Amino acid sequence: MKESVKKGHIFIISGPSGVGKGTLLSLLLKKHPEIYLSISVTTRTPRRGEINGVHYFFVEKEEFQAMIEKGELLEWAEFAGNYYGTVSKMIEEKLSQGKDVILEIEVKGALQSKKKMQDAILIFIMPPSMDELKRRLIKRKTESEESIKKRLDIVNSELEKKDIFNYQVVNKKLNEAVKNLEAIIMAERSKIKH
Repeated sequence: MKESVKKGHIFIISGPSGVGKGTLLSLLLKKHPEIYLSISVTTRTPRRGEINGVHYFFVEKEEFQAMIEKGELLEWAEFAGNYYGTVSKMIEEKLSQGKDVILEIEVKGALQSKKKMQDAILIFIMPPSMDELKRRLIKRKTESEESIKKRLDIVNSELEKKDIFNYQVVNKKLNEAVKNLEAIIMAERSKIKH
């Protein structure tokens, strides 16, 4: 008798811009290369060093709109004048192969995804403080002062939604935050489904 492949888990990492989601995930994935990191589609301009198909799939707004109309996206959101989304087909393929999948997406997108995939595990990454978050955004030197102010205005509404998530991880000390993420993943993999 052929053994069926156990479906993978979907972990959705979200939280305010500048909280260190990307850094946390790169460290986690070095330790766990078996986890598939979903690559989002976006209409924003690539930042220095970003590669199409590696960091994001960069598309024009018209192409993104067509994807929405065809129902090809698990979730999508407009953020700071740009669109971001996740292609459903890629996620479903990896999960059906038994691979765990991580999505790094905005809060709105995380909540949309949970509606479509009830078994998604939502993890909210918290900043140590608002002052520290502002310092990190300025230090990145990727956005104008006006853009940073817009992002900080959005942060408060995102923080109000943190209690909807399954887990919260404060990114104060990087190594501790990675260990906490790893513990969540191991716990979810070990759960007995009823």
